[in-house]
Amino acid sequence: MTKQIRQLDRVVIRFAGDSGDGMQLTGDRFTSETAQLGNDISTLPNFPAEIRAPAGTLPGVSSFQVHFADYDILTPGDAPNVLVAMNPAALKANLHDLPRGADIIVNTDEFTKRNLAKVGYQANPLEDDTLAGWVVHPVALTSMTVGALADQAVSKKDAERAKNMFALGLLSWMYSRPYESTLRFLERKFAKRPELVAANIAAFKAGWNFGETTDSFSVRYEVKPAKMHPGTYRNITGNAALSLGLVAAGVRSGLPVFLGAYPITPASDILHELSKHKRFGVTTMQAEDEIAAVGAALGASYGGALGITTTSGPGVALKSETISLAVALELPLLIVDVQRAGPSTGMPTKTEQADLNMALYGRHGEAPVAVIAPKSPADCFHAAIEAARIALTYRTPVLLLSDNYVANGSEPWLLPEVDSLPDLRVEFATEPNGEDGKSFLPYLRDPETMARPWAIPGTPGLEHRIGGLEKADKTGDISYDPANHDFMVRTRAARIETIPVPEVEVEDPDGDARVLVLGWGSTYGPIGAACRGLRQRGLSIAQAHLRHLAPMPANLGEVLRSYERVVIPEMNLGQLAQVIRGRYLVDAIAYNQVRGLPFTAAELETMLEEVLKNV
Repeated sequence: MTKQIRQLDRVVIRFAGDSGDGMQLTGDRFTSETAQLGNDISTLPNFPAEIRAPAGTLPGVSSFQVHFADYDILTPGDAPNVLVAMNPAALKANLHDLPRGADIIVNTDEFTKRNLAKVGYQANPLEDDTLAGWVVHPVALTSMTVGALADQAVSKKDAERAKNMFALGLLSWMYSRPYESTLRFLERKFAKRPELVAANIAAFKAGWNFGETTDSFSVRYEVKPAKMHPGTYRNITGNAALSLGLVAAGVRSGLPVFLGAYPITPASDILHELSKHKRFGVTTMQAEDEIAAVGAALGASYGGALGITTTSGPGVALKSETISLAVALELPLLIVDVQRAGPSTGMPTKTEQADLNMALYGRHGEAPVAVIAPKSPADCFHAAIEAARIALTYRTPVLLLSDNYVANGSEPWLLPEVDSLPDLRVEFATEPNGEDGKSFLPYLRDPETMARPWAIPGTPGLEHRIGGLEKADKTGDISYDPANHDFMVRTRAARIETIPVPEVEVEDPDGDARVLVLGWGSTYGPIGAACRGLRQRGLSIAQAHLRHLAPMPANLGEVLRSYERVVIPEMNLGQLAQVIRGRYLVDAIAYNQVRGLPFTAAELETMLEEVLKNV
């Protein structure tokens, strides 16, 4: 059967099912296939916090959305063009996001009376007018998969589990995806169980062949590769990119890397990834709790390593005393906070930007640290290197604020040339620095960086006091002198405020915009897509994005005051907006949401259009 091939410039697909249906794996494999083809991609995994929510219920729905295009894209897409729904719960949980006319591929085998009742359907939506506004493709995914595996040496239960591979095969056929890498992946994943390798490959091929032969799908689609800068790319998640950035920082500094971590969603993947890189001088330790983890990391820094600890919001609260100790000791320390929705345990698998105040101020006493936030999954690599540069150069703790959206999302990453990465080599103190040539002054500062010497314990002649009690300037002796304390507090603050960081860049193509949209962290994509949409409609608007949140760029005040209105969208209740108002006396407009989900470009575009009308 010859089928029509239709060219598209972009597609958004959402795979949705029970948390045991393998939707994250399915979406990840489709994304890998798409990356291999050369499309630009952006993804949004969304899964329940429960390890195993009740099967077939709304709280148990897991989804994976992938947006791919033949041009540069900034977000995972506001709404899917295609929904693959593995059961009634997946359909009901996601139907409100689908625009009318979108395609729904639904697993009819799961639409039993029992499963329908679990989610409150009084009647089967496949048999009434509930789905009249969409293009529905009923497919008996489960039974067709079991039938395709009838000759395989697997149980019926294992055969049913392979239905996600049937769905992946069908979607790979529909959108002309290369699939060889998926077959190799299955061979590796189930290498110890050859029967599962054969079964999953057979299910994948059955889905592909079903698309090729059925009358239900008369059109096949193609999305051509995107035009991108020449180079070698790989698909990467934010957590993986951040991990590789930390490895690169160790290589470029020549220091051993030590990670002290306690598992916590959504930061645990960094521990898992770094544990694979021992050959690069990386040591990982899973501590008994968050306090032990940061204590070990600070101890590693004291011993001459690049000390790192990873966590999410609740863990940062537990680590705060030790971070304050690192401020007093003036030692480099990286604290990675992959933010999630709070407070307390909150919503561990959902995203939020609500830890900014804690990063800036969440320690006792005057304990300033540098704060950096990556804007996208690929940017996590460079943000990690920048955080290490500041920590090592200025002898300070640095908080790296990622979030769940960035950490688990993925996009193409251009592999950099190693020689293009900054030189992070450190000179340790090796001899006395006092005027007498015999004494060592641990708080005698570099006049350029204001950093104190970093002396590895045990170096002859460099004995000095260590601990959290206030230190005397230069000598490091314990001091209760009021004037000295005032001096040291101001000096530590000045050390952070005078760190040179790149000036903020403004994207204002027409040069006549009256409204500036200011963002930080993962709002970069939705803000950029919204501004792009407004400009395509002939409206002028400017955009700026902050990577460095402490210290802030020196030109930020001038930039803010050059626009009539400044709008700050955040996934919190206005934390950056409060900082901007207090520091620069600019009456910024805060636009906030805390739904556990990223902004959509459409909602920001609508909001910004209203602001433009009232300027």
